[in-house]
Amino acid sequence: MFAVLQKHRLTIARILALLAVVGISIFVYSIRDRAEEFAVYGYPGIFVLAFLANATVLLPAPGIAVVFAMGGVFNPLLVGLAAGAGGALGEFSGYLAGFSGQAVVEHASIYQRMVAWMRRYGDFTILAMAAFPNPFFDLTGMAAGMLKMPFWRFLFWTWLGVTIKMLAFAYLGATSLEQWF
Repeated sequence: MFAVLQKHRLTIARILALLAVVGISIFVYSIRDRAEEFAVYGYPGIFVLAFLANATVLLPAPGIAVVFAMGGVFNPLLVGLAAGAGGALGEFSGYLAGFSGQAVVEHASIYQRMVAWMRRYGDFTILAMAAFPNPFFDLTGMAAGMLKMPFWRFLFWTWLGVTIKMLAFAYLGATSLEQWF
């Protein structure tokens, strides 16, 4: 029995990773209307909200809008840092989906392009895709997981890019809301 488990350890890990991604995505999607409630808990709430918003794979969540609004309420630097850390950890779900080898989108041309960019530009692809709001970062995470990029490297470049993006939205929220109120 133990020898069979050893032989299929990677397959079991991939199946568990896929199940975790599906479970997290379903959970976050089911609470999407109540996600903003976490913001009342200050910076830890913003961290949790950003984590949940980025933990979905290919499903939209309201993270950036809350970061924009909270930038006008709290210190925008700390809002951006909290949201960047939470968002980067949340993006682990896309990485896991790719690592599982069961990417639902593996035959889509945009996914194939992302894999080619990851092979050619690696870290810069992650940084650029994470730093700018776009619907394709999940595909970047999947490509990184499928290519077996070391997790800590993926996490670092994701954190840097997501933090840049969240800082920009927090400061935009702070300056925009100050003009109106």
